[in-house]
Amino acid sequence: MRRPHKAAAPVKEGPRANSEIRAARVQLIDSDGSNRGVVAIQEALQIAEDLGLDLVEISPNAEPPVCKITDLGKLKYQSQKKAAEARKNQKVIEIKEIKMRPNIDTHDYETKMKAVRRFFDEGDKVKLTLRFRGREMAHMELGMQLLNKVREETAEIAKVEAEPKLEGRQMMMVLAPR
Repeated sequence: MRRPHKAAAPVKEGPRANSEIRAARVQLIDSDGSNRGVVAIQEALQIAEDLGLDLVEISPNAEPPVCKITDLGKLKYQSQKKAAEARKNQKVIEIKEIKMRPNIDTHDYETKMKAVRRFFDEGDKVKLTLRFRGREMAHMELGMQLLNKVREETAEIAKVEAEPKLEGRQMMMVLAPR
């Protein structure tokens, strides 16, 4: 017979508050930010309750722990807003791929290079892939010359993150913006 699976207790996020604080004595910061000194936990809880606010553990690893009298809901709301703002401002770096052939025409090459510069302006990395077909495999040096040409043209705006390497019929190089 199988026993029913017990769910683990939900892990609470955020600082400990009110009755969850385990220390006997705490360093108390008042609701206006003034330091009240070290007080017994019962006294701190009573002061917070009288003000209609919560006792929140700000620095649990301090000796004694630092607690502040504040509105817990407001504190959580502000931290959520701060986290959302940080997520909004961060840029995810993507790797954009540009595919070429070793005997690419000059105009096609210039068009590809415009795209490469645009990707660097957007802050993305660029993976250049050269595909060799048929007899082109006998002239790998042409592919190497092309990748070196790209490297020289983008030297002031990009750095080589992965040197050109051959994998089967493809030669690849990764460039990252400076």
